[in-house]
Amino acid sequence: MRTRPLKVALLGCGVVGSEVARIMTTHADDLAARIGAPVELAGVAVRRPDKVREGIDPSLVTTDATALVKRGDIDVVVEVIGGIEPARTLITTAIEHGASVVSANKALIAQDGAALHAAADEHGRDLYYEAAVAGAIPLIRPLRESLAGDKVNRVLGIVNGTTNFILDAMDTTGAGYQEALDEATALGYAEADPTADVEGFDAAAKAAILAGIAFHTRVRLDDVYREGMTEVTAADFASAKEMGCTIKLLAICERAADGGSVTARVHPAMIPLSHPLANVREAYNAVFVESEAAGQLMFYGPGAGGSPTASAVLGDLVAVCRNRIGGATGPGESAYAALPVSPMGDVVTRYHISLDVADKPGVLAQVATVFAEHGVSIDTVRQSGKDGEASLVVVTHRASDAALGGTVEALRKLDTVRGVASIMRVEGE
Repeated sequence: MRTRPLKVALLGCGVVGSEVARIMTTHADDLAARIGAPVELAGVAVRRPDKVREGIDPSLVTTDATALVKRGDIDVVVEVIGGIEPARTLITTAIEHGASVVSANKALIAQDGAALHAAADEHGRDLYYEAAVAGAIPLIRPLRESLAGDKVNRVLGIVNGTTNFILDAMDTTGAGYQEALDEATALGYAEADPTADVEGFDAAAKAAILAGIAFHTRVRLDDVYREGMTEVTAADFASAKEMGCTIKLLAICERAADGGSVTARVHPAMIPLSHPLANVREAYNAVFVESEAAGQLMFYGPGAGGSPTASAVLGDLVAVCRNRIGGATGPGESAYAALPVSPMGDVVTRYHISLDVADKPGVLAQVATVFAEHGVSIDTVRQSGKDGEASLVVVTHRASDAALGGTVEALRKLDTVRGVASIMRVEGE
């Protein structure tokens, strides 16, 4: 074992950063044995230097993150501050000054991953970010390395613990959206401002990263269709149960059937209770991968929190440190396929549409005609009503999003259709 320690700079010391520092200290001997050299925490950049940080030498704490990453003797920079800036500038500066980087920053990798990879390649340094997607679940490395000889066709997953907790509570207790959100907030699963989670921004960033790695194609955050879950109701869950389904907020990355394009999307969807993702409870994450040779694989575990995320960060740290000792770098960006990203209108799936209609003869025939005129085939229809008002639930066969959109627009123009109560995609079949 070499005796000169590898020096690590930590950017951020919140829930995740403090746990990274703790593990580096308490497991120092084990990490040294696994890496082949000791690792030393050489500096910690924070915004509030006066805050007491148990187990961290106050002399290592600084507010000058730029000076820390420019030191030149830093081997690895661990970035857990999040956001776009100053993280982007700090990571680029660190690489330019000779450090490899481990990041948990999903938003930045989804938006500027190509530029950061290019900088790392130019300077012969590593950029690892296992913790950016699904917390402790080993997912990026299996996609990037273990399945490198395979062809991945689909990645389908629950990648946000907050939304899964809320939807699971609505499913199991019959609670409404706001009631379930309040419970998630009280238990610490939801932030005071849950927008990034419940509107799908967090999951969309993760979908962009997963699609890029799975399909060897640059997929940016702007390429991902995003739909939040705030409109999901108890009535939607009741309809799902009648179909033998539940509802999850899914990140879905798919290769087109002809292999010529890819799609990436995030939205609520009904999935059959028989599907493995249907049984993912509370704040857990799970990702279902479908490839040609390996078949179907599922990755499951805690997707957030200080300890789980720190576990993924430390795994990357060990890999990067080993590369430093060996004078090598790990796999960088693989975007050779350069497949186009198709718009949401081209996506083909099944749909569950709930309509409020007049309770009188001929309504079903009118509705069925509209579906037929737009080339959307109906699988099942369920109707109920009284006192002149009725509910009509239509489940389609697979149709494009564009065709379904035209169908719904035409339905709204019918005098007998009072309104479209809900539209939800049906996945996992």
